[in-house]
Amino acid sequence: MSCQLGAAQRCVRVRIAGVIEPSPAREYTREEVCRLLRISNTILSTWERHGFVARATHYHFHDLVALKSLSQLRRNRVRPERIRRIVDTLRARLSNVRDPLAELKIFCDGKRVSVQVEGRKMEPMTGQLLLDFDRETLRRLLEFPSAPAAQAAALAAEATKRQAQSWFEKGVAMEQQGERTPDVLAAYGHAVELDPELAGAWLNLGTVHYNQHHWAEAEECYGKALASRPGYALAHYNLGNLFDETGRPSEAITQYRKALELDPSYADAHYNLALLYQSVHDPLSALRHWRIYLHIEPSGYWAGVARRELARLRQETVLTGANRRING
Repeated sequence: MSCQLGAAQRCVRVRIAGVIEPSPAREYTREEVCRLLRISNTILSTWERHGFVARATHYHFHDLVALKSLSQLRRNRVRPERIRRIVDTLRARLSNVRDPLAELKIFCDGKRVSVQVEGRKMEPMTGQLLLDFDRETLRRLLEFPSAPAAQAAALAAEATKRQAQSWFEKGVAMEQQGERTPDVLAAYGHAVELDPELAGAWLNLGTVHYNQHHWAEAEECYGKALASRPGYALAHYNLGNLFDETGRPSEAITQYRKALELDPSYADAHYNLALLYQSVHDPLSALRHWRIYLHIEPSGYWAGVARRELARLRQETVLTGANRRING
C-alpha cells in the first residue's frame, strides 16, 4: 500500500481483510504481530509479563501459534490467570509438552476451555477425556443399526461441519499459494454449501469477489457472514471498505462505526473512518479518529501517515477558523 500525501491528495485506506493464516517461513515484528492478531501492544506486553511468550522484537511462527491461541481465548473472555493455571497443569500432566499454547490446540467449547491431545478432547484441569469422534468413528456409528435417529442426525451434522471446515482451510491455503481464483472460489463455495453458518468462509469468499471487483457478490457474502455470526466486526469493516470503494460514504461510515462498537480498539477501522470523514468534510470527526488510531498504533509506517494527516487537518482547521473571524 502506498500513500501520496498532500493538500489535494487523499491517502489510500487500509486494505480489505480476510481470515488468514501466517506463513511459517518468516519472522514477524511486534507491529506485524499486533496487526495480524488485531491486538494492542499493551495486550502483547501483558501476555509476555505472564510468561506465555518471551519478550522479543521479532517473533517466529511457533510464537504466533501460541499468540493466536491466546487471542482466541481472550476473545472468549478467558482471563490470563486462568490461562496460567491451565498451562501449568498441562505441563505437569504432559511431560512431553514444553509449550502447551504452541504445541496443543487449546480452545473454548461453549463456556468450557478444552485442549486437543492426540486427536482427543480433554478437560485441561482434570485430565478427563471428552466426547470427540474422528471421521471414521462417525461413519461406523452412523452405520450401527441400533443408533437412535437423533444421535445419528447429530453425528452426521458434525461430520458435515468438519468437511466444510476442511474446504475452508483448503481455500485459505490455496490463496496463500497464489492458486487460480476460480479454484479458490470453488473451495470456499464448497465450504459454505456444506455449512452455511461458516462465517469465516463467507467472509473470505466475499473478499475474493471484492478483489475481483464483483461488488454485488462481495456484499452478499459479507451479509451472509453477518447473518451467521451477528456482531462480526471484521465483516462490518469489510463492508465499510466495499461501500467506500463503490461511492456510498454514508453506508461506509455506518459499517465502520458498527465495527468499532464491537471492537473499539480496531485500529484499521479508526484509520479508514478518519480518511472517510475527511472526504465528506467532517474534520472534527476525522481528528477524533486520527487521535484514537495513534493511541492504539503509536509507531510504524501508518502511524507516521496518521500524524502527518492529523497535523495537516489541524492546520486547515485553524486557517478556516481564522478566515471566518476575518470575514465575519
